[in-house]
Amino acid sequence: MKKINRVRKSREFQSLIHTGRKYVNDSFVLYVLPKKEEQARAGISLSRKIGNAVMRNKYKRQVRMMCQELLDFSVLEYDFIAIVRYGYRERSYADNKNNLEKLCRTAKII
Repeated sequence: MKKINRVRKSREFQSLIHTGRKYVNDSFVLYVLPKKEEQARAGISLSRKIGNAVMRNKYKRQVRMMCQELLDFSVLEYDFIAIVRYGYRERSYADNKNNLEKLCRTAKII
């Protein structure tokens, strides 16, 4: 996922979380809002309860790769925030990717 396609500022995270539509499953919470810029953007967030810094960075890299494989940011019409839940740790990469894909379909992102 390119840096252009990332939500980075805390203010942007908060505005997406407070005004966006919420979708939930076992591995993710997804907040979706129509995009305001040319390209769609995604943000990834994790709690400290999920693991130490090394594990959190690993999970963020995995979710970035999932987003890159599932979504085409040039035609996507929404900005979204994916919050990784504690259940993410207990599932395989393929199961988590499948969960994210189902959640994106439910949110009508894909």
